[in-house]
Amino acid sequence: MSRRMYMYEPFHQMNVWLGGYRDYEYPDFSPSTVVELEEKMSNLSEDSSHGVPTSSNKYNQEVSKPTDKVQKRLAQNREAARKSRLRKKAYVQQLESSRLKLIQLEQELECARQRGSYVGVIDHLPFSGTVNSGITEFEIEYSHWVEEQNRQTCELKSVLHDNVNVSDVELQIFIDGAMKHYLELFRLKSTAAKADIFYLMSGMWRTSAEQFFLWIGGFRPSELLKVLVGQVEPLTDQQLLDVYNLTQSCQQAEDALSQGVDKLQQTVAEAIAASQLGEGSYAPQMTNAIEKLEALVHFLDQADHLRKETLQQMHRLLTTRQAARGLLALGEYFQRLRMLSSLWAVRPHDTA
Repeated sequence: MSRRMYMYEPFHQMNVWLGGYRDYEYPDFSPSTVVELEEKMSNLSEDSSHGVPTSSNKYNQEVSKPTDKVQKRLAQNREAARKSRLRKKAYVQQLESSRLKLIQLEQELECARQRGSYVGVIDHLPFSGTVNSGITEFEIEYSHWVEEQNRQTCELKSVLHDNVNVSDVELQIFIDGAMKHYLELFRLKSTAAKADIFYLMSGMWRTSAEQFFLWIGGFRPSELLKVLVGQVEPLTDQQLLDVYNLTQSCQQAEDALSQGVDKLQQTVAEAIAASQLGEGSYAPQMTNAIEKLEALVHFLDQADHLRKETLQQMHRLLTTRQAARGLLALGEYFQRLRMLSSLWAVRPHDTA
């Protein structure tokens, strides 16, 4: 019963409202009253047409004023936000550039420290050491090479991360510049090897962490491929197959060169110990050993040729964007090795 009452209650309420309206006495509108109302409405319309501001027009004007202020304030806020983003981007780039310069300075200090210890050893030898102008020139040029590589890496990182809409044509310009820069390094090393092959092979021109991974005066191509592949994924099935074949070829060539260097070491050792040790004169043995060591320059050139071919083959196998990410990864990998050297040099030592 209560539910039925609930259902009919709205209709009952409506009858109450209608009853109230039936009891209400409406005013008596005579014809003269209607005429007066029409004249007032006509006068109101004429006033509006002649530009006399009505309450409605005043309201619209009042509403439009704050709307204009809001739009102006929003435009100012957008412009301020844009300028703030630009300042933040410039500040981040400045910090990155300062960080790279710090790495470069630390590397130069490390190299200078190593050269100082090397010179100190020479000073205690029974013969006077001479400064090799070819090596001095190489050190200066290599220092500039590292600085340029840091700049290119920073620039490529900014392009890939901040400009997602960069075209392949623009990226190819950065790729060509980075590839040309690596070829320049191989040229510098080839010239310096003729001045002092032992200097190049020892890795004294590199930081301590880079020396730890040194292979015949540079990086090992197959190991570097592992670093690059992890940074350019996803790869297609054909790309994976091509990279696998390239890695196998690199490892075979590396093994052949390593065996050649080992054989050369054995040959030089045999040449030095060709006669009875303890005899006063050993000039013939030294002459023979020096002639054999000239082949060491050839091994360094072959190792650099393998490194160059590996970079070029990876460039051909990858798309433009993959190649750009690979070169960025390569640059940052060497930066991290240099940073590791700096951190290792200033690490706290256990005095116990």
